[in-house]
Amino acid sequence: MNTGLRITAYAAALAAAFGIAYGVGGGVGEISLRTESAAHDGHAGATPGGKPAAGPGPAAAPGGLQTSERGYTLDLRTPAVTAGRKTDLRFAVVRDATGRPLTAYREEHTKELHLIIASRDLTHYQHLHPTRAADGTWSAPLTLPRAGVYRAFADFTPDGGEGLTLGADLTASGAYAPAPLPAPAATAEVDGYQVSLRGRLSPGRDSALALGVTRDGKPVRDLQPYLGAYGHLVALRSGDLGYLHVHPNGEPGDGRTRPGPDISFTTTAPSTGTYRLFLDFKHAGRVHTAAFTVRAGRPAERPDTPASPAPESGEHSGHRH
Repeated sequence: MNTGLRITAYAAALAAAFGIAYGVGGGVGEISLRTESAAHDGHAGATPGGKPAAGPGPAAAPGGLQTSERGYTLDLRTPAVTAGRKTDLRFAVVRDATGRPLTAYREEHTKELHLIIASRDLTHYQHLHPTRAADGTWSAPLTLPRAGVYRAFADFTPDGGEGLTLGADLTASGAYAPAPLPAPAATAEVDGYQVSLRGRLSPGRDSALALGVTRDGKPVRDLQPYLGAYGHLVALRSGDLGYLHVHPNGEPGDGRTRPGPDISFTTTAPSTGTYRLFLDFKHAGRVHTAAFTVRAGRPAERPDTPASPAPESGEHSGHRH
């Protein structure tokens, strides 16, 4: 079967897969966490534009669903790659009014732009930090492990503007083998670490989540700052890959936030449904990514639920410092 037919077959399978709702097993009660401080940027518990989310009631739409929004367009100049082959991914954020790439950004968490790559089945994830040329073109080395359709998210703040997340599809050619969404679980294993998830992702209102990091059964109390925080959490909604970028409550050096073992977050789910959570944390000089499947409106699975599979090779090695 040639590449075109393979991709067409994949698209048909993808459309069918979007109609499937993933169930979640029984859970535990909702926890109560003391918020140590307000989230330190416009992402946590906020709409994509950086404004605080409303209380109980419908939440704003997540980011990343649009390629163009609020006068900016994500121009993905490398829309297709070959699975398993390293590629220089190139893109630009273009001002719709002028047609020229944006060159003035405000740093958020030590970077002008955060690039998230996720497979449509949410089993592969990378958090990259590309390099910007003087003409506004961004580039980053990228290797995608298998064929299929991925979503590229550019998370940035224009200088003088509000935070924005734009998304565009990226195709990896090759023989496609669909992967099921990992089952919900309250624990995940990654690189010899065990990460536990406590709390409930609630649609339409603020939710408290806590993730605890242990190694060899012992709490990790010396997490290292990564991009100005002890942990970063990205949530993607299954189906349309609606994007939520949240950050922890508190930050290193504020006199209140400890370097582990727990990292607490506050966020709002835009709707009920199944989400995939990706936690980045740094310890012993290396960044690790733990992944969880949760359903908004239900608590995390019981701790004795078997852990979800560790991210596949390449998921947590895709960070760029």
